Amino acid sequence: MYKILIIEDDIKIRKELKTFLEKYSYEVEIYEDFYNFNAEKIQKDIHLILLDINLPQKDGFYICKDIRRESNTPIIFITSRDNEVDELMGIHLGGDDFITKPFNTQILLARIESLIRRTYETNTTNIYEINKMKYYPDKSLVEFKGVSEELTKNENRILRTLVENRNKIVSRNQMMNCLWQTDEFVDDNTLTVNVNRLRNKLESLGLVDMIKTKRGQGYIIKWN
Repeated sequence: MYKILIIEDDIKIRKELKTFLEKYSYEVEIYEDFYNFNAEKIQKDIHLILLDINLPQKDGFYICKDIRRESNTPIIFITSRDNEVDELMGIHLGGDDFITKPFNTQILLARIESLIRRTYETNTTNIYEINKMKYYPDKSLVEFKGVSEELTKNENRILRTLVENRNKIVSRNQMMNCLWQTDEFVDDNTLTVNVNRLRNKLESLGLVDMIKTKRGQGYIIKWN
């Protein structure tokens, strides 16, 4: 589970953001000590920071600069100030993204997910850790409690698509469009067979009911 820190003085906004992000399986912390800000007090297990610019005592630019002395944790500025100078200043001081109030929460969520993927999930070894399972898409390999299973090409495509869309329902049509990038003939039954084979391999490792079927909608993997 990724942990997000909200540094925002508007009580209503931060409560709404906390509730919204927790629905998408993020752990959320709120920082309220604006008058005695100290970057060293920020927990080391924070994965991303949502930072308002207009804060009491010390503004978001000052806080961003202070944070950057301690860590490279991704920062998204949230502000009511809509001008290029502020955006350039935020980027210059080490911010990673910039979104203006009022904002669409789904757009904010997409930016958070994109930034987290770029920071934590795109690397040379390309490892995903889900519910204590390690998944190596580049090796077509799943590992759980020291035991591993190799995946076929199609099983690997299915699992990768579900993992990259974790906590979201992926329709059968989406799955087929994303996965079958070869000349082989694919129908609805082919997808079902491959999903079942993947489930059997996961279950053999002790990962029971990891891929859930949403009747009439598609498949989903819950990321806890």
